[in-house]
Amino acid sequence: MAKKRTLIVLFNLKPGQDAAAYEKWAREVDIPIAGGMKSVDEFKVYRAEGVMGSDAKPPYKYFEILHINDIDGLGKDIGAEPRMKDVAAKFQSFADSPTFIVTEHIAG
Repeated sequence: MAKKRTLIVLFNLKPGQDAAAYEKWAREVDIPIAGGMKSVDEFKVYRAEGVMGSDAKPPYKYFEILHINDIDGLGKDIGAEPRMKDVAAKFQSFADSPTFIVTEHIAG
């Protein structure tokens, strides 16, 4: 049986990258292509507004949340989708040292 997981990507934009340009690209290119792969059930992007109860700056400005229905099939889907090479390259041009965390749902 395929393992369902959630992939959480934490990142800030690289210096000089325009937030509006990244957000437009995420809505119009990244989510439709990466979110349209067979192994991805849902793909959302969030922008941090603050740290609750604090004036501190959030450590990350952006969070991508991908609900994956087949974590083992994700790599195959990425390889089979010819546009993903350009999507990945563009994402790397925007994101400053992104952290990709694979999670397992345990409660709730």
